[in-house]
Amino acid sequence: MKQPKKTTPDAAEAAGDRGDVTRQKLLNAAIDVFGHYGFDGTTTRALASAAGVNLQAIPYYFGGKEGLYLAAADHLATMISSHVSGRRQQVQARLAEIQSEGRAVTRDEARELLTSLLHTLAEVMVSEKSRAWARFLIREQMEPTEAFARVYESVMRPMIEAIRRLVGILLDDEPTSEHVRLRAISLIGSVMVFRVANAAALRQLEWSEIGPREFNAICALITEIVHALDRRGQK
Repeated sequence: MKQPKKTTPDAAEAAGDRGDVTRQKLLNAAIDVFGHYGFDGTTTRALASAAGVNLQAIPYYFGGKEGLYLAAADHLATMISSHVSGRRQQVQARLAEIQSEGRAVTRDEARELLTSLLHTLAEVMVSEKSRAWARFLIREQMEPTEAFARVYESVMRPMIEAIRRLVGILLDDEPTSEHVRLRAISLIGSVMVFRVANAAALRQLEWSEIGPREFNAICALITEIVHALDRRGQK
C-alpha cells in the first residue's frame, strides 16, 4: 500500500509562511475595502479579489466576513500603535521618572511632553497610509461596532488618557474633569482634521499637498495651541 507523503519541517514552514502572507494580504485589503464600502456593502468576493487570494481563504483563515472585519480592526490598531505607542510610552516613562524624583510635573515639562505627543499624532495623520485607516475608523465613529471598541481600547484610550493628564497639569485641573476631557478631545480634533477633513483643509489653506513645509506649519500651530493651554493666561 502506498504510504502517505510525509510533510518535512521545511515544507511545513513554507506552508506557514504562505499562510502568513495570505492573511496579511487579506488584512491590508480589508481595511481599504471595508473603509470604502462599509461592512454591509462589502462582499467576500470583493475582499478576495482586492487581496489577490482565493475566495476560500476568508473562511479558512478568519471564519467569514465578520471575522475578517474584526481581525482588520485589530490589525489597524496594531499599525497605528506601532507609530504612536513608542512616543506615548516615552512620555509615560518621563512622567514616572519625575514622580520618582518626588516632585510635581512643571508646566514647561507638561507642554514639552504634550507637544511631542501631538506632533507624533500629526505625523501619522498626514501620512498617506492613514488615508485608508481614516476611512475605516470614520465609518466606525458614525456607527460603532465591536471593531471600534477594539481600536479604542488598544490605541485611542491610552493616547487620550496620556493627553488628558498633561492637559490637566496645564489647566491646573483634574484629568478626569469634564473640562479637561473636552480640551483633550478638541486638541486631538485639531490634529485629526488634517486627515478627516483633508480636502477642506487643503482648499482653505491653498495647499496642493501636505509636504515638509506644510507639516512644519502644522507642527508650529500645534505648539502654539499647547502654549495657550495655561490657566494663568486665562485669568
